[in-house]
Amino acid sequence: MEQETILTMRGMEIQFPGVKALDKVDFTLRRGEVHALLGENGAGKSTLIKCLTGVNHMDAGRIVLDGAEIKPTTPQHAMEMGISTVFQEINLCPNLTVAENIFIGRQPMRNGQIHWKEINRRAVELLGRFDVHIDVTRPLLYFSTAIQQMVSLARAVDVQAKVLILDEPTSSLDENEVQRLFKVVRDLRDQGLGIIFITHFLDQVFEISDRITVLRNGKLVGEYQAQAITKLDLVTSMIGKDINEIFNLKRAEQKEDAQMMLEAENTGIPGKVEDISLVLKQGELLGFAGLLGSGRTETAEMLFGVAKPTQGVVKLRGQPVKFKMPLDAINQKMAFCPEDRKRDGIISDLTVRENIALAVQAKRGFMKPMSRGEQNELADQYIKLLAIATPDAEKRVGELSGGNQQKVILARWMATHPDVLILDEPTRGIDVGAKAEIQKLMLEMCEKGMSVIFISSELDEIIRCSNRILIMRDGEKAAELPGDDCTQADIMHIIAGEAGESA
Repeated sequence: MEQETILTMRGMEIQFPGVKALDKVDFTLRRGEVHALLGENGAGKSTLIKCLTGVNHMDAGRIVLDGAEIKPTTPQHAMEMGISTVFQEINLCPNLTVAENIFIGRQPMRNGQIHWKEINRRAVELLGRFDVHIDVTRPLLYFSTAIQQMVSLARAVDVQAKVLILDEPTSSLDENEVQRLFKVVRDLRDQGLGIIFITHFLDQVFEISDRITVLRNGKLVGEYQAQAITKLDLVTSMIGKDINEIFNLKRAEQKEDAQMMLEAENTGIPGKVEDISLVLKQGELLGFAGLLGSGRTETAEMLFGVAKPTQGVVKLRGQPVKFKMPLDAINQKMAFCPEDRKRDGIISDLTVRENIALAVQAKRGFMKPMSRGEQNELADQYIKLLAIATPDAEKRVGELSGGNQQKVILARWMATHPDVLILDEPTRGIDVGAKAEIQKLMLEMCEKGMSVIFISSELDEIIRCSNRILIMRDGEKAAELPGDDCTQADIMHIIAGEAGESA
């Protein structure tokens, strides 16, 4: 029996200056299904969702929700009609309590005052449906990203939603947290909710989705049953090229007499990482694998001077170093692209030019400001070198796609000409094409003699790019494997504690 259609979007068109963001796009969502909306950055996914949630106003097209034509004017208007969204960046208030975040703007009242007891009771009841049992009177900031995501989901569902949009909801979750979220999503689907799922994790698409719609360059490429299309065919439809052509990468060649660039000997910070030993040679790419919370980021921050090791020795070019702060590492020709580009990487209100110039300016010192001409020359050079998709260097970096924001951060650090570059999840949350470009860029930098530490949760890209792979578990180095002679299964067994340490 065919499921009832809950939402149809027909002939959707939006024209922005110089680009047609949507070109006669159709989309259909059924009641009680998870429908994945896929495409590279710039394909039109966000624009389509913004039409549905009243952020963008379409030039042409028609939206029908539950049998009635609608014209959302604002996100609040869309929510009132039953369209709720959970965004990649959790848009809640960390200083407010969990219960306040769920009911903000919709607080139960009694005698003209907020009924706090009722708010807390309903919050406990609502989160209990998602198997989340926490103190709802505590501020949200005390809870993990996974719990905050569940709170965001609870808020979205509590407004009597008919359509739930999940925009990259798993980008900051580990595998166990993803499975917990997916259990909730399946329960909501079985209750008759229509769910639109946007993600760059293709394995998750096949795990949770019933149907898939692919957009490319603002146009509808196709709609597929999830079980009737292979991952290879899906990627090909998204990028318009054969995947082998995109990921035709070759590891950097390792020279036997390569200089030792960075070493750690039994270094650690109690409670974070313990007894870490590693070596990184000139022109080598060393991959860090492990679950979120395994100590990958903490090790990188320790090497770069964000946190100070309390035991062991760190050496750079054979000489012991003690970085009091990251600027000390920068002055020793090291660079670090952090995991959370929104929070720790880009400054979204500054231009591409200003963001690229930041690290060079910090290295020179603010008593020696770069001239506007120097900034322009630097920005233009790296916009061209990294093929950053921006109309010019004066575009606000917050308005670029995720992949292009990541390239701006890379440009910032490449402009300092580092000998050692640490990249923490540089391909997270970006599309397949941009991912391949960044991987290719890493390997090209290694070929030119730069040494790279590459942290990633995606084992296939760790194996594809790394000369050696260091595997972390519970704040310790669990094993080290050669990149050209290991499989995802090998790494997973070690992460799960099913294999001994390798040399």
